[in-house]
Amino acid sequence: MKKHLLLFLLLLSGTLFSQADCSTALTVCGNSNITYSPSGIGAVNENLGGCLISGEHNSIWYKITIATGGTLTFDLTPSDPNADYDWAVYGPNVTCGSLGAAIRCNAATVIGVGAATGLNMTSTIISAAGGSLTPYCKYLDVLPGQTYYLYIDNWVDVFNPTLAPFSLTWGGTATLASPFTNPTIQTQPFIVPGVPAANPADPREIIVCEDPMIFNFNTLSAGILNGNANFVISYHTSQNDALSGANPILAPQTVNTTSTYYYSIHYEDPANPNNPINSCKQVGSFKFKHGNISGNNVILYSCNNNNAGVGTFDLTSAAVFADPTAVKKYYNSLGDLNAGINEIINPAAFVSAEGTVYVSITSQYGCKAVAEISLKFYPVVIVNEATLRSCFIESKPSTASFNLTLAQVTTQTGTKKYYPSLADAENGTNEIPTPTAYIAPNGVIFIKVFNGNGCYAIAKVTLIVLAPVYSSILEDKIICMEDKTTLDAGPGFTSYEWSTGATTQVINNVGVGTYWVKLKTGECITKQDVKVYASEQPVISNVDISNNSFTVNVTGGTPPYKYSIDGINWQDSNAFTNIPRGDSHILVKDAYDCDPIDITIVVPNLVNVITPNGDGINDVIDYSALGSKQNLVFNIFDRYGTKIFQADKFNGYKWDGNHRRKKSSDRYLLVFRNME
Repeated sequence: MKKHLLLFLLLLSGTLFSQADCSTALTVCGNSNITYSPSGIGAVNENLGGCLISGEHNSIWYKITIATGGTLTFDLTPSDPNADYDWAVYGPNVTCGSLGAAIRCNAATVIGVGAATGLNMTSTIISAAGGSLTPYCKYLDVLPGQTYYLYIDNWVDVFNPTLAPFSLTWGGTATLASPFTNPTIQTQPFIVPGVPAANPADPREIIVCEDPMIFNFNTLSAGILNGNANFVISYHTSQNDALSGANPILAPQTVNTTSTYYYSIHYEDPANPNNPINSCKQVGSFKFKHGNISGNNVILYSCNNNNAGVGTFDLTSAAVFADPTAVKKYYNSLGDLNAGINEIINPAAFVSAEGTVYVSITSQYGCKAVAEISLKFYPVVIVNEATLRSCFIESKPSTASFNLTLAQVTTQTGTKKYYPSLADAENGTNEIPTPTAYIAPNGVIFIKVFNGNGCYAIAKVTLIVLAPVYSSILEDKIICMEDKTTLDAGPGFTSYEWSTGATTQVINNVGVGTYWVKLKTGECITKQDVKVYASEQPVISNVDISNNSFTVNVTGGTPPYKYSIDGINWQDSNAFTNIPRGDSHILVKDAYDCDPIDITIVVPNLVNVITPNGDGINDVIDYSALGSKQNLVFNIFDRYGTKIFQADKFNGYKWDGNHRRKKSSDRYLLVFRNME
């Protein structure tokens, strides 16, 4: 395209901008891509020659050193297709004072059709003047150690006012010299400072904790250089300054979060200060992010369980800082925090009274803050001791069935658990599974009352078994079998229920038998048994008859006995005299005065003397006619009272006078017994 020469604009640009001249050309370091936005010219408006006849406009100079030979190409592409870029290559091994003619030159950028230009492997042109519409020239054949200068200019005039950055991409088989690709020079990778931005395409971010953000850039140097010797780093506020090394930041300064900052790394050969690669620069960018943090003061609640005066606090649950990656340390005092001593080592289960704990917060970027945790107790669960009374269990009267849920141990709402001992309540062990029907003797149980915050208090409940209350006057009775009696359960009971169906305190006309009464006292009912026994009948064990007298012997029954032979006249003595011969009645009754025992006896015409001498008179005693009498026994005694014979049913109630197989002529006494 046609170039318009406006000398007054060029002179003005030269006075406003100071850009690289040939003598201060930027060294190209390796085959890395280059992005730059030239603005104005350097201190000298160079005599360019060749296809560039109009002088400099917005230019930049690069110095290229070949590391390995081969072909060299490049693509120069503006970010805006309306930008007009021209360029020229000088060399090899020329100096700025004597550049000579350009060996490649192109002023033929086609505006609006990509505006790309450069060297490629297909073009055969070595120079393209303005208007030739040939944007690419032929590649270069280069050798190791050769140096070249590349001049790039963004043409701007009233007809073409577009200023735009360009990108420069190297191609071909040759490589360009750089200390950054030589492993014997750069032994370690450089470390890009900061952390990735939210958008990975944006520069990394360096976190600054201070507010205002005053930053010492030199604190980044050691981390970026990563131990690589003989490399120097500087910091700049623009990419152009970073590429040229101009206007380095030398002292700490206030930074912001919107600007992009740059660092520039170059090598300084200790053996050759004039080594071309010393001018190579590697440029990186970064931004700043405000990282100052502040902690949130938090109130943390815990249970003052059973009003013990201390609670267990999980300090780690306090939301003092939102970032979970932050490191938190907990201290009992601000002094301990500042000194870094006496750190709380069990913050997840910190046992304490109400008070304050201090938290040191360190963010993932190393920024620090302090927060306070106020330790408070939830409202205390209020309980009181209680007593439960329950009626005895009839089959085991020392125990009762208690409904523990009825114990009024609190007026607050909540849940309850029931335990047989205080230790179980405290430890939550051996919970009573059926509190509505708890079988127990007199004793205590414990109720653990929880509120909505999970806090608890423990209440003691005394269990009292209401023992059976028996009538003290209702006792077993003995009556005559034919009699009736009265049973009185006594006063003081709420109600009465007899086995007869009666509901009165007293029941009458009660005969021999077994009875019960249910006595109600309060809510409890005691079943009391009572028996009415028939009195034991006396038994006439024997009757001793002697002539017209007899003696009645009685066993059983209840003395004293009364004796009678006519049922009218009764005597205390068991002996009767002057009884007529023949049948007689004997009546006996005991202390119960029941119907008497009545037996009939025979007072025989007794011959109670035997003279067994064979004279035919009283030689034999024969009472076999009395054999029908029950249990009849008669005994024979000599004059000395010695029993010598007993007549009974086994010997037919007869005696022939033999005693020890001899007849006796002595006189004997005959005594009858049980002659019923």
